[in-house]
Amino acid sequence: MSKPYILTYDLNTPGQDYNKLHKIIEDEISTGTWCHCWDSTYVFRSELSAWQIMHKLENYVDVNDRVFVSEIPSGMSSNYSGWLTDNEWEYIKKNILDF
Repeated sequence: MSKPYILTYDLNTPGQDYNKLHKIIEDEISTGTWCHCWDSTYVFRSELSAWQIMHKLENYVDVNDRVFVSEIPSGMSSNYSGWLTDNEWEYIKKNILDF
């Protein structure tokens, strides 16, 4: 069963390829349901654990980079906030947070 996650990252070594990182997140880590509304952050659904997600990212980041991934706990329907477009909120609520 898939769960919602948030993943944020900074690739700090000059010349790193964000496209490869985006591809692995979108095609292999997520179930195909993801939102990349911010430059260095994704929210998505995945059947993997946070540890498994980090393991898949190992070949796309190095020791100079920073990555944070966390499952978004269920029951968040009344405990979220942010400045997004109405379309982004609708997509995230319906497809990622599942409410």
